[in-house]
Amino acid sequence: MTGKELAELLTGRNYMEEITLSEKKTAKENGLVVVFGYSDDNAEFCGAIDDEVGCYDGGTIFITKTGIFDDPGCQKYDREECPFYAAAKKLARRIDAVWHDEGGPCWTFKTDIPHETFEIYEDGELWCIGIVFCISDI
Repeated sequence: MTGKELAELLTGRNYMEEITLSEKKTAKENGLVVVFGYSDDNAEFCGAIDDEVGCYDGGTIFITKTGIFDDPGCQKYDREECPFYAAAKKLARRIDAVWHDEGGPCWTFKTDIPHETFEIYEDGELWCIGIVFCISDI
């Protein structure tokens, strides 16, 4: 399955029914990552990466081929001053989770990772524009 095929399959789904367990497994087997907003404070990752990131009111998520970029645990420095953190962060790709308080969908995602988009609805209204990308494109 390609990212485009999966995005087409997911388009039109309802909030809280975004992706089935079988589709998550298929995404993982094909190296695909599905990203969508959940509630008003989380970005969900399914497939080749299975995780969630708190991003109340939006935020920036850094990602690597092994998953969500985590703090490397610099003991000696403040995280932003840590040379190891800075070097690792440079290798990560960026996904901006955008929360829209008014107008349009509640969630959209911006990234320079090649991706396809899909639409999730709630009560007939556009709730989220999610993305699907291939882990090998990171």
